[in-house]
Amino acid sequence: MSSSAPDEPQRQRSAERILVVDDDHGVGDCVEMLLQRSGHHCVVARTGSQGLQQIETGEFAMVITDLRLPDASGLDIVAAAKTTNPETQVILMTSYSSVESAIEALRRGASDYIIKPFDNDDFAFSVERALSERRTRRENLALKRSLRKAFSQNAIIGESEGIKRLQAMIERVAGTDANVLIQGESGTGKELVAQAIHFGGARANRPFVPVNCGAIPSELIESELFGHAKGAYTGAVSSSEGLIREASGGTLFLDEISEMPLNVQVKLLRVIQERQVRPLGSSQSFSTDTRFLAASNRNLKESAENGSFRADLFYRLNVITIHVPPLRDRGRDIEMLARRFMQQFSRKFGNRVHGMREDFLDLLNQYSWPGNVRELQNVIERAVILAESELLTAAELEDMIALPPKDTLVLKLEGAPLSIEEYIREVITLYQDSHSETALAAILGIGRKALWMRRRNWGLYRSSDRSTAAPEDSRSIKEHNAN
Repeated sequence: MSSSAPDEPQRQRSAERILVVDDDHGVGDCVEMLLQRSGHHCVVARTGSQGLQQIETGEFAMVITDLRLPDASGLDIVAAAKTTNPETQVILMTSYSSVESAIEALRRGASDYIIKPFDNDDFAFSVERALSERRTRRENLALKRSLRKAFSQNAIIGESEGIKRLQAMIERVAGTDANVLIQGESGTGKELVAQAIHFGGARANRPFVPVNCGAIPSELIESELFGHAKGAYTGAVSSSEGLIREASGGTLFLDEISEMPLNVQVKLLRVIQERQVRPLGSSQSFSTDTRFLAASNRNLKESAENGSFRADLFYRLNVITIHVPPLRDRGRDIEMLARRFMQQFSRKFGNRVHGMREDFLDLLNQYSWPGNVRELQNVIERAVILAESELLTAAELEDMIALPPKDTLVLKLEGAPLSIEEYIREVITLYQDSHSETALAAILGIGRKALWMRRRNWGLYRSSDRSTAAPEDSRSIKEHNAN
């Protein structure tokens, strides 16, 4: 072995605890000296059993072991070290340059393989490279944990009772591997709930694979989910493992699962039960460790009862059911979400918008939000883009939000209910000055042309052009009923 010392400054390295296993005292002492010179703390074991005992009782950043030991194989040391702590780096040393043993060592998790006698500089380089890889992995893991924590804290925004119950349920189920069915209206954030469950559990560092079952053509969804062998069908020029195997170790999120064809539901049920998936056109099945989360805006229990969804699959998925509340039932969460979206889009578009006027917030709170959070996000994005000042005003919501007419309009007047035409006329009379043509037509559920014709026939005009209207043509409901 060369006696030259590595010339990399010690300050660039961090001290690590390293185990050396070698029955050759000369080699063991030399390796210990080199490691200590680099600033590392070194523990030396002279036999395989001593090395295994050290691995069981201590934590090491790296294990450096000889291939041939008097009472064990260096491959056993490699396997034990990686089993005890997968982050431990292992370097195998041998005097026998065998390709087979090198391949086997790497297969069992060794990071490098060196042949004695070795150059000191090359040895030091191998050690520092392996330790650097370990530090990088640990930093990436810490970053993922940090992102996971940030995601779990910020993804589901709100203080309403419904959201608090939802957050508590997510926290309870995230640490399990149970299948979860997420129910809620379109746009409520069912995929966000699925992500929160995944990133809040032990599978957070494994894949999260979302798939919209309604967006994949029925003739392709089986291949997409289960994979296919090469030549399984026309156009299958190569094999595909499929989304279920892609999510193995992690989570597969099946959005709008009610749209999945019944024949595919049968095959999915078998995968969930047996944890085996067989690609199309293949005679081989593959094991999969996949957690299944499913979502639907339909009532799957009713679908199972009427036969449009398989009951046995429903019960497999419905181990735990989570209901996501609609936005209209979330009270002040509407304002919290609106402000969050406003900040996001203001940064995105370089806009100077930084607040909302009361009339803007009033309209947000009065609207029923049939499209839920997704609709609110779209409305705020457009409002920020069109904003003419630093504060969002009700003017930015024109033609985007159609408020329903007041409940008093559906009450009986003078003992007689309103007819459809009377209802339309009264709504026009009350709201034509405060709403655009588009918004007014949306409230009434009629086209703009139909609205214009009624206003013309009834002589109903806006304040701005009231002078052109014939006063006798603008009559109230009471006058109409009296006639």
